[in-house]
Amino acid sequence: MKQYEDMKNLVAAMEADVIKFNNGNAAAGTRVRKALQEIKRAAQAMRVEIQKVKKSD
Repeated sequence: MKQYEDMKNLVAAMEADVIKFNNGNAAAGTRVRKALQEIKRAAQAMRVEIQKVKKSD
């Protein structure tokens, strides 16, 4: 499922910023929050797609 792979890539991409934020870099926290918002959107799109497939069966 493409949406799942996209979400995994988004999580992997924000890993460095999570580490930077944990070390005290406040700007990295902003980037993490932005990435989390993108993940939220991707998750919602995946939920909608799954629901479409379930209803079509």
